[in-house]
Amino acid sequence: MEFDHTTLGQRVLFGAGKAAANLAEEVRRRGATAVMVIAEGREAELARRITTGIDVALHHDDVAPHVPVAKADQARAAAQAHGVDLLVCVGGGSTTGLAKAVALTSGLPIVAVPTTYAGSEATNVWGLTEAARKTTGVDDRVLPGTVVYDAELTLSLPVELSVASGLNGLAHCVDSLWAPRADPINAALATEGMRTLAAGLPKVVADPHGLEGRELALHGAYLSAVAFASAGSGMHHKICHVLGGTYDLPHAQTHAIVLPHVLAFNAVAAPEAADRIAGALGGADAVGALTALRDRLGAPTALRDIGLRESDLDEAAELSVAAIPASNPRPATAGDVRSLLTAAWAGTAPEGA
Repeated sequence: MEFDHTTLGQRVLFGAGKAAANLAEEVRRRGATAVMVIAEGREAELARRITTGIDVALHHDDVAPHVPVAKADQARAAAQAHGVDLLVCVGGGSTTGLAKAVALTSGLPIVAVPTTYAGSEATNVWGLTEAARKTTGVDDRVLPGTVVYDAELTLSLPVELSVASGLNGLAHCVDSLWAPRADPINAALATEGMRTLAAGLPKVVADPHGLEGRELALHGAYLSAVAFASAGSGMHHKICHVLGGTYDLPHAQTHAIVLPHVLAFNAVAAPEAADRIAGALGGADAVGALTALRDRLGAPTALRDIGLRESDLDEAAELSVAAIPASNPRPATAGDVRSLLTAAWAGTAPEGA
């Protein structure tokens, strides 16, 4: 056995009902005096409630999916104008992504307070969209130095979005098993992440206001993101980044829909990874276990239902195949990706289900 593994340095504060206290303690520990709080409009009240104990220089709510460059530039200018010395982001992947965009050029530290299961808070991956093209990169400046997890903050997340967001976390796990820097440590984290998400998400569906499922989902999402941050972005995420950035599709739902199809494509060439996935999800085979979980959760199944047009499929396949890493366990042609996307667009069962 031989591998080269990098573990990112990050503090995690986890506790239901403790977001405000943990955040205030962390801001005091850092000695910050001019905090920029980033939260989209629908979570502005929540953000104000949990930041009452800190010195806030400004609240910024101009957030959009896939972080348009223009909005990143506006947030950067606002941070500079107010002499900000710490960024606090409260929300999901789009909010965290905007904080990362500011940190990328300013070097300002980030304290992330997630309210979904996106996992962006645990990675050093950034993404920006301009002219219908999404660019991603890796830079340690964008890694939040501290993450404050509080399951109570996810109670208002609708069940359907909770499911999609949780399956996005599951996608981090799956991709981590065959991404460019996959290794045994990432595999262990990803396997436990899948097991925890598979245990938590059905509980969220059954009892949306219960904390047990929400805590399991947050825990699993964190594990999945840590694995993904180390292993890198594989075939699944490359395709979803193209779909999201080019066609402005909702991030979490896109991942939930595409994942079983990528898994079906790669599983035949990655039997060890497929066995891990099946075991973590409690099924006899990986594709069948994932499909059964998706059905049980009532997850979205068709890209046409979230805004992708059939006429976009050829372009999407060409853009996606160019981004798939050479390390993918199975070579993929534009035709392969076109077939995969056609099935995901129509919502038909993935091969092997």
